[in-house]
Amino acid sequence: MNRRRFLRAGGASLAALSALAAWRSWPEQGLWNPCLGPLPPRLAEHELVKAAWEGINAELVWDAHAHMVGTGDSPSGVRTSPKMESLLHPVDYARKVFFLNAGCATPARGSAKGVDETFLARILALMEELRPGAKMLIYAFERTHDERGAVLWDSTDVYVPNPYVRDIAKKHGRFFEWVASVHPYRADCVAALEEAKREGARAVKWLPSAMGIDPASPLCDRFYASLAKLDLPLISHAGLERAVHGSDVQSWGNPLKLRRALDAGVRVVVAHCASMGEDRDLDKGEAGPAVASFDLFTRMMGEPRYEGRLFGDISAVTQTNRASPAVERLIREESWHPRLLNGSDYPLTGLMPIFSMDYLVSLGLLEPASAPVLTEIRAHNALLFDFVAKRTLRSQGRKLPASVFETRGFFDPLSRTAQKSR
Repeated sequence: MNRRRFLRAGGASLAALSALAAWRSWPEQGLWNPCLGPLPPRLAEHELVKAAWEGINAELVWDAHAHMVGTGDSPSGVRTSPKMESLLHPVDYARKVFFLNAGCATPARGSAKGVDETFLARILALMEELRPGAKMLIYAFERTHDERGAVLWDSTDVYVPNPYVRDIAKKHGRFFEWVASVHPYRADCVAALEEAKREGARAVKWLPSAMGIDPASPLCDRFYASLAKLDLPLISHAGLERAVHGSDVQSWGNPLKLRRALDAGVRVVVAHCASMGEDRDLDKGEAGPAVASFDLFTRMMGEPRYEGRLFGDISAVTQTNRASPAVERLIREESWHPRLLNGSDYPLTGLMPIFSMDYLVSLGLLEPASAPVLTEIRAHNALLFDFVAKRTLRSQGRKLPASVFETRGFFDPLSRTAQKSR
């Protein structure tokens, strides 16, 4: 997509942008990520940045939630829905335009690089500006399947193959580890999972509402048994999903449906801590009342039987449509801190309209003086912005501890063993 077509597409998509995010007024950083170059020294060496890294061992910092985005204009095997290519489907088209811009994946005019390559180059440049040793877990993204295990291409928004992210992680091992995505209804799901483990996958990623997965279905049982045996964590979205539609069965994102995996001995990471939307209280039956998804996550976190197995990642929780009341609770519930994992949800950190530093100030979570600095950092480096913003958050004098950001031990058994022996 060249720059002229990109801008034209963006203009045609503004009417559909409300499907991506809810904001109270014109977004404070506008609609488009300016994709500025390296941080100027005054920002790279700012006291806010220095304070964010204070007490943090960068070699233990693994961003636990990041996506690879592209169009498949390389041998990547990435595929997107044809609807995302057509202005006849403005909402789908808008999502693609804004996601690509969020990751600065629009090649410059005259560039020999395609979208896939440009996205990767940008993320490598952002990682270069973090402290040496910091890494990111990059996600594959599985296709939608039916209950017989057949691929449903018509209901697949995005497909990012395991080999693509695996090979990127191997080539750029200084910056990346990888997370597989395997559908549990596939006939070969266990074999695919075992292969991913052999190839160095650190976890498995699901987005049930989009991929066509009911986490409470017995069809998942053999997959759960294999996950537990291989000690691979399952990172599963929970709560309302707006970014990727796919099969779009929102009820499959109910955090209570993950009890089946937990009871099978799987370590489960609830993505975003289910911080948006409502779900049925299935503990009261299939016709149970609608309850905030975050409240259901909270209930599960309070159940002793899930200690050591149930975790939450805090990716995206600072977005305007998620921050209240989740962020304050996550900061103040200190008993949860050993079970929280930081992730950025990149490239969504670069999707300008869905974040507001002024809103975080209004909630009492940020000091007013921090907001303009974070806003400036974000225009240059959306990854560093996410890290510094979360390290800067405060609630009644409390903050998220270093352990929430030093996630390596959760995903790396050797690192876990080494840390315990110290």
